[in-house]
Amino acid sequence: MPSQGTLTIILYFVVFFGIMYFLMIRPQQKQQKQRQAMLSSLRVKDKVITSGGIYGKITKIKEKSVMVQIADKIEVEVTRAGIASVENREITVEKDKDKKNGNKDGKEGKGKNAPESGKAETDDGAAEPTSGEG
Repeated sequence: MPSQGTLTIILYFVVFFGIMYFLMIRPQQKQQKQRQAMLSSLRVKDKVITSGGIYGKITKIKEKSVMVQIADKIEVEVTRAGIASVENREITVEKDKDKKNGNKDGKEGKGKNAPESGKAETDDGAAEPTSGEG
């Protein structure tokens, strides 16, 4: 029969591993899912940043790599894993079918990528004032 001290130590280990799971392991898995969703949803004309810090625009998508235009007439081939982030759109892992319809929070009239600041984004990424802001 285990003593009171042994049961207490076992309980401490169980609690410790439970806390470690919720503070470290679970957020890491969530991050991996989000990154995998980002890499699998890459599209032509996406503005991306590579893991080396190079900004560019995707011109062609291959099975394991993408062609990224970094300047006029200059393209480099980058592995999909070398893409650190997509700049021109938001990619999330959705759980509900309602969220996939683009109406996450029940607000009407604003799209998924609509700016909240009252400024409209132009094709080149610059923000312009909207509705009488000058």
